[in-house]
Amino acid sequence: MYGKQTETAIAAVSYLAALWDGPSTRRVSAADIADGRGLQRPFVAKLLSTLSQAGVVSGSPGPGGGYALAKGPEEITLRDVWSLFERPESSRVAFVGSEICGISAPGDLSNRIDRVEQAMNSLLDETTFDVFCGKANTALEDGLGTNGIEDRQAS
Repeated sequence: MYGKQTETAIAAVSYLAALWDGPSTRRVSAADIADGRGLQRPFVAKLLSTLSQAGVVSGSPGPGGGYALAKGPEEITLRDVWSLFERPESSRVAFVGSEICGISAPGDLSNRIDRVEQAMNSLLDETTFDVFCGKANTALEDGLGTNGIEDRQAS
């Protein structure tokens, strides 16, 4: 339900969240972030620029510069990052029930797809990056369990 840009951006922001120590948090380079997460340096640098323009991270050029979160990790949701790189309509599961397939989804399947989308939306809206600081505020606490959707299906 998300692409490589979103995945990499979440990895970069989570790296910065793990370092968060308030507004005086030390800044780190795009290369440090990429190396710390095993990501491609140019790709991370490009995504950090987008994240900076959106106010998720703040960047400073030059010696002693680098990147840090622009606000506390408890104020940044997964949706804040996801929405920069994904189109909401593109996340809709359309393997059945679309004009492309020529058939409509059976009611049970359509309902199950809706529940998955609702769970994903809850995860994006309710999960903040403080989960990477050990201060969890997640949709998982609201009934999804530590294994996410799998726990809900088991019940």
